[in-house]
Amino acid sequence: MNLSRIAWVVRVALGAMFVYAAWMKLREPWALFAISIDSYQVLPIWAVEMVARGLPWFELLLGVWLVAGVYRRISSVAASLLLALFFSLMVRAMAKGMQIDCGCFGPGERLSGATLLRDGALLASSLFVTFMALWSPRRAVPLVPAESRVRYAGSSDTER
Repeated sequence: MNLSRIAWVVRVALGAMFVYAAWMKLREPWALFAISIDSYQVLPIWAVEMVARGLPWFELLLGVWLVAGVYRRISSVAASLLLALFFSLMVRAMAKGMQIDCGCFGPGERLSGATLLRDGALLASSLFVTFMALWSPRRAVPLVPAESRVRYAGSSDTER
């Protein structure tokens, strides 16, 4: 299996994970997710409400984009940035000894070494997908349009 196929599998799995995370949050009242967000103690209450209401919808959109393979560069970078933010907040909370809910898949999941390991693996996977989306040789865009290359293929510099 080549790297582009592996990237496809990982991208679809990440997308499915974002869709699942969004669904788990959207099926509960937003205030329950807001409690998990607020427990990290990094946002003012007005921002906690805004994030609790908007983040699940963003995760859903991002997951659909990843699964469908549309806007690959944008969606993979957004996923990596979002997962890096989540991971850093989780590491901060663990370092401070906070006994809180992760909030990753809705309420009820305690922050632990296992959640850090899982989110670290998700971040690494997302960084791989981002690397493949941005720098894969197959995704390289030619500097000269195809019709120009064909037209000038046999000509010398003086004929142009």
